[in-house]
Amino acid sequence: MARVGVFVCHCGTNIAGVVNIPEVLEAAEKMPMVVSATDNKYSCSEPGQASIREAIIENNLNRVIVAACSPRMHEITFRRALASAGLNPYLLEMANIREQCSWVHSDNKEIATNKAIEIIKMAVAKVIRHEPLYPRQVGITKRALVIGGGITGIQTALDIANAGYGVVLVEREPSIGGRMAQLDKTFPTLDCSACILTPKMVDLSQHPKIKLMTYAEVKKVTGFIGNFEVEILHKAKKVDHLKCIGCGICWQKCPEKVPSEFDLGLGKRTAIYIPFAQAVPPKPVIDLSHCRYTKYLTWVATGQEGKKPPECRICEKLCPTAAIAWDQEEQLFTEKFGTIVVATGYQTYDYSHYKEYGSRDFADVITGLQLERLMSASGPTGGEVTRLSDGSHPKTVAFVCCVGSRDQQRGRPYCSKVCCMYTAKQAIMLKEHDPEVQCYIFYIDVRAGGKDFEEFYLRAIDEAGVIYIKGRPSKIYQDGKKLIVLGEDTLMGRPVEIPVDLVVLATGMEPSAGADELARNLNISYDTYNFMVEAHPKLRPVETHTDGIFVAGACVGPRDIPECVAQGSAAAAKVAALFSQDTLTTEPLIAVVNQARCIGCLLCVTICPFKAVDYQTTQDGRLIAATNESLCKGCGLCIAACRPKAIDLRGFTNQQILDEVAGLWL
Repeated sequence: MARVGVFVCHCGTNIAGVVNIPEVLEAAEKMPMVVSATDNKYSCSEPGQASIREAIIENNLNRVIVAACSPRMHEITFRRALASAGLNPYLLEMANIREQCSWVHSDNKEIATNKAIEIIKMAVAKVIRHEPLYPRQVGITKRALVIGGGITGIQTALDIANAGYGVVLVEREPSIGGRMAQLDKTFPTLDCSACILTPKMVDLSQHPKIKLMTYAEVKKVTGFIGNFEVEILHKAKKVDHLKCIGCGICWQKCPEKVPSEFDLGLGKRTAIYIPFAQAVPPKPVIDLSHCRYTKYLTWVATGQEGKKPPECRICEKLCPTAAIAWDQEEQLFTEKFGTIVVATGYQTYDYSHYKEYGSRDFADVITGLQLERLMSASGPTGGEVTRLSDGSHPKTVAFVCCVGSRDQQRGRPYCSKVCCMYTAKQAIMLKEHDPEVQCYIFYIDVRAGGKDFEEFYLRAIDEAGVIYIKGRPSKIYQDGKKLIVLGEDTLMGRPVEIPVDLVVLATGMEPSAGADELARNLNISYDTYNFMVEAHPKLRPVETHTDGIFVAGACVGPRDIPECVAQGSAAAAKVAALFSQDTLTTEPLIAVVNQARCIGCLLCVTICPFKAVDYQTTQDGRLIAATNESLCKGCGLCIAACRPKAIDLRGFTNQQILDEVAGLWL
């Protein structure tokens, strides 16, 4: 027989200031199977928990109700109190008489008191039906997968590896480094970006605990926390990296030149290439879409007419180690991991949507990232900032902020966070390159919300003589060799028309291409703009609702480099904490299938957001549903969808819910 104890919390004056506690206790004592009803000033405090433990032992309680705050706050706390008293922790029910009662009825104490009694009455009816539940232990594969080889992924992988655990880092480009590798300097210290990043790239490539897989993509993810199975597609490089020594002869002699993606089309690369000089690994891949030998093979295979293309194969002829591998095919690997960290970074907004700014019509309208490549000593111009139209040095430069940010019309209402600071940085650097340069920055408002950011912004004005014009330009057009920027200075209340040599569009951040598809593969949430969604933006900023999968860096939202590094380390700390355990404890409050009732419609399989429901065949050949206890989150969607009512949720069974509702009428 159930022996129920009710413990009503004052929560200071949060509850007791509105609810009549003595009246609630008097009513609770009269409820069925309640043998003890007491109150505590603060039930969650150590003295409060001690009184609960003592009451369980003294009154031989086998069911406990704590009438206090939301179970989201302290349910785990009170479960531990029950366990320490020798009682199964799942024989607890929390009655929320703070958020759902005293807080919403603070102006009417009588209603609040009556409602508190009703809530406790329902909890009593439900807890009588509670059964002891027991968590299950599952093993852990102590190996982490990091998706994305930018600064966030690099930091994450290094921290996990330095904690002593194995890491596989998957990067879809031929080299790690991400967007940071494309930058010349970083704000607000103007440190050389490559000088900071390159040592970390080398450390990662040489770390004995890290396996680097570049030119690869994650295709499929199954499993659950501690035991993920991931299919990784390793694209064909057509170069045997075990033989290749990175001597550079092949890419130096390759005759086929194409626009460089790393230099954003401002420079050229060859068909066999490494993206940039400090690339890791420093070994090339062959771009089959531009390779002359590939074109020759296509011509032969299709029997095309006309002039035969050259067979080429110069790279193969000159390679001293015979590393060119034309027969190399893409490979699909299946690897096991305990956790996954997503650090896929960002891409810049496609400014061609801004037709009023010349879009891609004017050669001298470029993006901030393109300017970074022009200013970089390793860039296509060797660090010389020149106009693309005629190669001359610009003397007047206009920056346009918030291109692809804070723009409701183009579906990008969010702030990209870094644009204000990188325009100030670039204006300062242009002045250092050429003291005669005059920069104008068109802005909506300046957001300098980081350490030393405000001082850096003022430095652009005071030292570099940057003129800030509040307002978004309405149009940019060509007039001879000049670009005319039309706009309005909203502070002065007057129109402006400025002829300049170069226009730089401060394009905002958006998630990397394919972020939404990856999120679906990983079964994690993403928002309207395809940024990954964290479990809680403040309290769980690197976790997701899928246990064991973490997110970090600009894939979650616009971030600067220090924030990305910090989030990478935070994700690594979560992984290390997980791997410090020998086994994982699964939550027993999950859905269970009554196989005798299941008719095999499998609607539950399609509706489960966590992919926790699958199907199996019984010995008599019937197709029935089955839940994976390690994946199930107890959300209840499958239960609502099940037509024959063959699924129940432990701790919230149909009978318990019905008794809870019926308890109101007792």
